[in-house]
Amino acid sequence: MSVLAEQVTPTTFGEHELLRQTVGARVYDVARETALQPAQLLSARLGQRVLLKREDQQPVFSFKLRGAYNRMAGLDAAQRARGVIAASAGNHAQGVALAAARLGVHAVIVMPVTAPQVKVDAVRRLGGAQVEVVLVGDSYSDAQAAAAQLQAQHGYTFVHPFDDPAVIAGQATVGMEILRQHPGPLHAVFVPVGGGGLLAGVAGYIKALRPDVKVIGVQTCDSDAMAQSLEAGTPVSLAEVGLFADGTAVKRVGDLTFELCRQYVDAMLRVDTDAICAAIRDVFQDTRSVPEPAGALALAGLKQYVATHGASAEPMVAIVSGANLNFDRLRFVAERAEVGEQREAVFAVTIPEERGSFRRFCAALGQRSITEFNYRIGNAAEAHIFVGVQTTRGDERGTLIDAFREHGFGVLDLTDDELAKLHLRHMIGGRTPLANDELLYRFEFPERPGALTRFLGHMHPDWNISLFHYRNQGADYGRILVGIQVPSDERPLFQSFLDALGYPFRDESDNAAYRLLLRA
Repeated sequence: MSVLAEQVTPTTFGEHELLRQTVGARVYDVARETALQPAQLLSARLGQRVLLKREDQQPVFSFKLRGAYNRMAGLDAAQRARGVIAASAGNHAQGVALAAARLGVHAVIVMPVTAPQVKVDAVRRLGGAQVEVVLVGDSYSDAQAAAAQLQAQHGYTFVHPFDDPAVIAGQATVGMEILRQHPGPLHAVFVPVGGGGLLAGVAGYIKALRPDVKVIGVQTCDSDAMAQSLEAGTPVSLAEVGLFADGTAVKRVGDLTFELCRQYVDAMLRVDTDAICAAIRDVFQDTRSVPEPAGALALAGLKQYVATHGASAEPMVAIVSGANLNFDRLRFVAERAEVGEQREAVFAVTIPEERGSFRRFCAALGQRSITEFNYRIGNAAEAHIFVGVQTTRGDERGTLIDAFREHGFGVLDLTDDELAKLHLRHMIGGRTPLANDELLYRFEFPERPGALTRFLGHMHPDWNISLFHYRNQGADYGRILVGIQVPSDERPLFQSFLDALGYPFRDESDNAAYRLLLRA
């Protein structure tokens, strides 16, 4: 289903028509001209001047308002009377909802059930009585198919999220603003890509006026329909798409957007989830705003480009396209940002199950800060430790691996292992018959660089550690859980040790969950 066949062909919507429609677009009835903001901290770190186009500052926290309103403002009286229908993963839906409320048009909006709740709630709030929300399928493409059926049944006008000339012209006003706000030299503009409406509009507009400026599209590795289509020379359909960057989770790009991107886009980049999480943090550190994953996509691509091609004397622009992020995703983002920035390396280290091994392990780490430490006794001969270590440069992983091996420890690098980072890190341990005489304690200590290493150094060598869990949560105090095997006749001595240790602690040995899940 596409309005393209009814209204325009790729050959008739050329450069001059795109410019004409962009200049005349009615986006500013509801949208605002957003800031082109220097990212000073990131620029200093990269040695490259970076500018952020802050589309997350729109009334619906996304650029999608531009194209949706421009399309709906052009409806004739008969089309308005019949109403409109749209399919969207969330941001386009909000633009349609606000436009429907402003223009007094009934709108049916079909969204995938995987759309973040914050976007679903926003659609209902923005549209009010004018909007009916239908949740169907797992991706935009599923929602689009359902919308096609409803359109055929009721005669609605379809407001396409990307493959429509009025929508593309509305999105192209982002490029128009960039050139107006920064008339000086620019090396490149990085644009997030789903179906291609924003990329097609921005690239077409910029290349018409400033062909010297590179326009580079950025997609996730698991939702790269535009990149694959440009490589194949024709639009291709993906069987599945990743949903982390839900705003760009599109299985098939538009016919018109494909043709425009093929003409005007200089390159496409693919980035992974960890790189996106790192870019979210970069935006936050410079702006104190938190973009959604698709909103940080362009910046992740910019950083990859600088790492590959080096810095340019001319500024680079990344479009921060949206900030409709579910709050509960922040945990995952924070967890993965360190790896994405190559500031955390993750390993499985095997050490002998004997006294003194933990001290040797700490010696191998040196003064590096430990970000995570998971261990549960399970083998009488060997201890297997899941450990995260804060790093400052990319080659430090190799240095750590060498240090572990020099101490006679087996090591497995898990930094790029999705299974380990997503699941196995939370599944270390369980019941074990080897944990006899085990006591369970929680400790707190001031969270400082090297604090966990110093804590381990204070542990008494006469008692075996049978369980250990620590994760740096960015708080003022580090919290750890330790299982220690202490024979009953040594409990008074152990109490004296605790008193002398100097850290707040709590005995959890009788905790019901611990006894149910971890005690043999």
